[in-house]
Amino acid sequence: MSREHYLQPDSSLAGAGFLDSERFASAGTSCLPDRRSFLRCALCAGAAGTISTMAHPLDAMSLSPAAQNQDDSQFTVEARFYQKLPNRRIKCKLCPRECSVGDRERGYCGVRENRGGTYYTLVHSRVCAAHIDPIEKKPFFHYLPGTLALSLATAGCNVNCKFCQNWDISQVRPEQVPADYAPPQRVAQLATQYSCPTIAYTYSEPVIFIEYLMDTADAGHAAGIRSIVVSNGYIQDEALRAAYGKMDAVKIDLKSFSESYYRQVVCGQLKPVLDSIVTLHKTGKWLEIVYLVVPTLNDGDAEFRGLAQWVRNNVGADVPLHFSQFHPEYLLKNLPITPVPTLERAKQIADAEGLHYVYIGNVPGHPAESTYCPKCGHILVQRMGLEVTQMLIRKGTCPYCGQLIPGVWHV
Repeated sequence: MSREHYLQPDSSLAGAGFLDSERFASAGTSCLPDRRSFLRCALCAGAAGTISTMAHPLDAMSLSPAAQNQDDSQFTVEARFYQKLPNRRIKCKLCPRECSVGDRERGYCGVRENRGGTYYTLVHSRVCAAHIDPIEKKPFFHYLPGTLALSLATAGCNVNCKFCQNWDISQVRPEQVPADYAPPQRVAQLATQYSCPTIAYTYSEPVIFIEYLMDTADAGHAAGIRSIVVSNGYIQDEALRAAYGKMDAVKIDLKSFSESYYRQVVCGQLKPVLDSIVTLHKTGKWLEIVYLVVPTLNDGDAEFRGLAQWVRNNVGADVPLHFSQFHPEYLLKNLPITPVPTLERAKQIADAEGLHYVYIGNVPGHPAESTYCPKCGHILVQRMGLEVTQMLIRKGTCPYCGQLIPGVWHV
């Protein structure tokens, strides 16, 4: 996970400044729950009424390791993308790794297990992180700006990025982190209750909890709630079309435009990700791309230029491209924060290559957080950090010159 991070347990969203309390109050609640209160009090099947940490006090030890001694069968569902092999072995067909897994063994991601020749996901409805976020945090800048997304994750990932912000949930097995049972229908109910027009699958890697993603998207759509995904795009074509075909918008973290970087820093491959981006664009899904700029590793002008040219030639100049600032995390704490001039240079190169919507992320207050009309240059969506302070787009067009501004601007 390269850009968006979840808050640690016991962190209040309102207190951390990730949401404006007045705006959230307008959705029908007076305070934002922390992860423990949100999950323990809201996701339980019997919860009813307005969710509030005041109305549902929670003991601080309720998510201690002892609290995880649940019946794991409620999280165990047969996987959807795999091939049975002789001698009770299976081949996973979910991501490009194609793990060959023996009986009672797990694949690379650690959340899928072969039991007697049948492959199972161990994380269906097993939510270890859940928050209500501004959609700008994903980041989606051209999809329902100013709205809230009910955001959730399970443990696990199918790559191992050395800069991962959420390594404590992405690089562990599901039994190693506290989690709660959050069935799809309950998630959809919560999104409605909290006036969230979208459910976001994020924080870790949604590819590895794809069965849960698909079932929750179906439940959400039945309730009039859309689904969006924040993904590394490291997925096989059949699974991509089946699962992300249920999504209303997709953001792909393109870690680099270098195959060697993917091998050495991500423990993955570049080409399958590029293929996923092209496929998603062809299916008509709203698509945005984020590129985390890591000093000395993927911050060269030639790479920026090659990336911009590839985006323009393969998915078009209107697909938003976000250059995001790196902060030292996980296994790359020896590197500095990305200098702002480096991000500005990346944007200048992408602009010069003809991309229409190039953003700078993780630098609150920077002018390149905002959306400008590519024809007349007027500011159309003004952002300050995660807050939309001005929204001028009407019926998908610039009010000054009538230029069409691609995106989904209203619920």
